[in-house]
Amino acid sequence: MTQFQLRDGRALDLLDNDVESDTAVLFHHGTPGNSTSWGAWIEGLKGGQTRAIAASRPGYALSDRSAGRKVVDVVDDLSQVLDKNGIKSFVSVGWSGGGPHALAMSLDSRCVGVITLAGVGQYGQPDLDFLAGMGPENIEEFGMSLEGEGPLREWMAANAVGMQEVTGAGLREAFGGLIGKADKEVLSGRFADDMASEMRRALSNGFDGWIDDDLAFVQDWGFDLTAIRVPVHLWQGDDDFMVPHTHSHWLASKIAHAQLTFIPENGHISLIVKHRDKIVTQLQQLLV
Repeated sequence: MTQFQLRDGRALDLLDNDVESDTAVLFHHGTPGNSTSWGAWIEGLKGGQTRAIAASRPGYALSDRSAGRKVVDVVDDLSQVLDKNGIKSFVSVGWSGGGPHALAMSLDSRCVGVITLAGVGQYGQPDLDFLAGMGPENIEEFGMSLEGEGPLREWMAANAVGMQEVTGAGLREAFGGLIGKADKEVLSGRFADDMASEMRRALSNGFDGWIDDDLAFVQDWGFDLTAIRVPVHLWQGDDDFMVPHTHSHWLASKIAHAQLTFIPENGHISLIVKHRDKIVTQLQQLLV
């Protein structure tokens, strides 16, 4: 773990394997989440020859808040990290709420590919019913996001406090209607304990990161999906009540070089547990 100082004085919380290389993988965590969400992935990169960097978005864990941020703002933050470390090419990988941020990094000329795992689509589009198929908790949460920061913060205080102290044994109950059969099956043992620890760290300084993510998702992202020219690989399951599969199908229809790997009987979480090795192989192939 390290603290990276941005030009505007904010600190960015990074997990960096410090491999000596001018190529890298940038990992973007879900909502809520933090850089340590990618710990097992970074450890699993074959051969130890791949530089891997994961950042906690502003407001999460030890990253300072950037109130009013848009999705596209991730580009300026992480481009500074890339510059400092002499990175000449990278693959951008994002899960869930990290998906839009991974796509935004395609604006950096050093990006050679993007992978999104059950990534969120854009709100307010005429051909995407954003809330359709989501669990009731998400429908309520995004409803509050549309009301603005004040109502959303009140909702978090009333409904999300449990996530600040959640344990592995309590994750299934905490997720409620957001998980189906596939996700319930993988939420156990060491994996559940680690995920709960990541949630606690993400929210250790409050809900600012989560709030700012939600607000960013229901406004313009700040970049044009149709302008993306690097290869984009989308992964998605159909037993997903956090980000329904219609979001990935919609993204695939808007991005010129997108390929969708659709895996039936997989959920939002089981996707990244059961298919991690295949996804890691794919990202390493994009770096070659």
